Amino acid sequence: MTTNESIKAKSPELVLVTGGGGFLGSAIVKRLKDRGDRVISFSRHFYSELAEMGVQQIQGDISDAAAVEQACRKADLVFHVAAKPGIWGDYETYYRTNVLGTRNIIDACKQHHISRLVYTSSPSVVFDGTDMEGVDESVSYPERYLAHYPKTKAMAEQMVKGAAAEGLRTIILRPHLIWGPKDNHLVPRIVEHAKRLVRVGNGRNLVDTIFIDNAAAAHVQAADKLEKNHHLAGRVYFISQDDPVPLWDMVNNILGAAGFFPVQRSMSRNSAWMIGAALEFVYRTFNLAGEPRMTRFLADELSSAHWFDISAAKKDLGYKPEISIREGLSRLERWLQHQPE
Repeated sequence: MTTNESIKAKSPELVLVTGGGGFLGSAIVKRLKDRGDRVISFSRHFYSELAEMGVQQIQGDISDAAAVEQACRKADLVFHVAAKPGIWGDYETYYRTNVLGTRNIIDACKQHHISRLVYTSSPSVVFDGTDMEGVDESVSYPERYLAHYPKTKAMAEQMVKGAAAEGLRTIILRPHLIWGPKDNHLVPRIVEHAKRLVRVGNGRNLVDTIFIDNAAAAHVQAADKLEKNHHLAGRVYFISQDDPVPLWDMVNNILGAAGFFPVQRSMSRNSAWMIGAALEFVYRTFNLAGEPRMTRFLADELSSAHWFDISAAKKDLGYKPEISIREGLSRLERWLQHQPE
């Protein structure tokens, strides 16, 4: 039986997806709808694409406990995907969305006796700025963070673990560098800065990525496995293409899909780190709008290896990438070619 066949065989449920209009959220929503589930999206905005799929949409702020409680009523399953991403910004904004929002979801799940919660985390919660090669879920959290996103996601992740210890059935997934058609974060950033990109480090650092369809499939598989295997509650899983590649090769592949030349210029990790530290100081001191082109966290991320052992996801969840990097890039190129100028 194929993965798709097993998914379609699942009995329909009422599923809430927070951030259902986002990149990953909408991919999960589509997968659920395709197999016959009833889906509710909880997001800040209304999305015409979801309306066309027949998805009920509830607009609200994830940090509003009352709004979250109302959205969770009657749900059988919750995918908590909504988050404040990025490498720069006000700590309070990250805290309200990533930490307080997760607390609200947990409380609502308990209040309404929701059977399962699948939480989308990030490998950045364990990133300490050094090479991470083939590490598994036993790796510990670092002592300090250089950005608010990984710090607040780690705080939220630990709350979800705590909820599992109190009886809520949860699974935590850590997808790494999600990309593909409709990407509104990674691919646009690369394309937007195509002519100004500078390679940081020696260019040989291997990283994991994950194509959007594979990330969505892993989430649905996790929910289904958790329903029948209660002992999985509280566990954490890295998910990826299971195919580490040089980071800058991946960047150049995305640039090529968008019709740009590969990155030509380079600088050392130390230089990028010092530039990042200086820019952070200037932006904070003068309260400048936008975000620095380089930060210490970004310098570490761009120049270090970070790929993970996904044996646990394969064994426990039955996860296996359906779409290869090569096929994913082909799909991305076709999508980019049809985007308005």
